[in-house]
Amino acid sequence: MGMLQAGIIPVTPFQQNCTVFFDPETQEGVVVDPGGDVPLILQAIEKSGLSIKEIWLTHGHLDHAGGAKELKEALGVDIVGPHQDDLPLLQRIEAQAAKYGISGLRNVLPDRWLKNGDKVSFGAHEFEVYHTPGHAPGHVIYFNRAQNFAHLGDVLFNGSIGRTDLPGGNHQQLLDSIRDKVLPLGDDVGFICGHGPGSRIGDERRSNPFLQEIKPR
Repeated sequence: MGMLQAGIIPVTPFQQNCTVFFDPETQEGVVVDPGGDVPLILQAIEKSGLSIKEIWLTHGHLDHAGGAKELKEALGVDIVGPHQDDLPLLQRIEAQAAKYGISGLRNVLPDRWLKNGDKVSFGAHEFEVYHTPGHAPGHVIYFNRAQNFAHLGDVLFNGSIGRTDLPGGNHQQLLDSIRDKVLPLGDDVGFICGHGPGSRIGDERRSNPFLQEIKPR
């Protein structure tokens, strides 16, 4: 087994970080949040010679899940996640895409929903699943404890946090998710997020202005 590695493919006009986790030795991997631009994703997979085992979703917004069905059909793999509370979002992807003038995105249903405490894996790389509502009701994050690394989707960003003004968003709930599920992972945990550059949890705890609103339980 090799070290877990990650590649990022920015997709859709929202420049969402579609992420490919992979093992360089086994050449196995998973795609996280294929929001669109599926030909670009497939091109990157083919160029890298990877064998994709599953598609994982952090939540149901169009820029994270809009290309999942097309990618599933192209690769013949299952879609895993998010939490079932995002079903309404997944059922409205096409309608939302039309409002933004984006074509080609499709409604999708996962092959398996996830809940807090679940685990997902490819090869020997295991990720813990945490349900982190606030940005979206069914948002989940993925944590690889062996390598102190997480994919936080749109929960926490470098210098910011996820929007809560979209349907199903709740600002206090998001802050609670960060306090109860993200910060306890540890200050030395590095992370990829849904947009922009990643960071470390400790750096965000110390310098992210939005986290100053978090009150101890």
